[in-house]
Amino acid sequence: MSAVADYKQVRNSSVGPELTEEEAKLLAGKLGVRQLKDGELLVKEGEADQTLFILASGKVSVTSLDAGGVDKPVYLMKAGECAGTRAFVEQSPRKATLRSVGDSVVYTLTPTDFDACVDNNARLAFKVMRALFRVTHANLSRMNQESKELANYINKTQGRY
Repeated sequence: MSAVADYKQVRNSSVGPELTEEEAKLLAGKLGVRQLKDGELLVKEGEADQTLFILASGKVSVTSLDAGGVDKPVYLMKAGECAGTRAFVEQSPRKATLRSVGDSVVYTLTPTDFDACVDNNARLAFKVMRALFRVTHANLSRMNQESKELANYINKTQGRY
């Protein structure tokens, strides 16, 4: 894989559905490329890194520490998905650890590089931020549904158990 982000993959990611070809090329030009080996750490929970990650290929495990300090699986990312939206937007520490499962390629976008997009192409920045909102909303909706299902299971309501 090239050390330059592929604009077609950017367009096909969760960040790119509204982007025109030209906008995807502009954004791809701002992205870094990380090639990860199996088990390689991308970012650790609690770190101050606010980079946004777009998984170009492979899989990435998302884990988080439980109350006892044990790393527990949360999600398995697939190509096209992004991670780090909260840290990227809020400029806050990481709430999860990301580790490659098999070989993976991850595109990275730092807040500084994104600020250059805002300054030079406000429409592109708006589309990216709208996509990040959709990603965050989808994650929240999934978590709410899982919480509802768990509550229904515990209370033995609204379903077969």
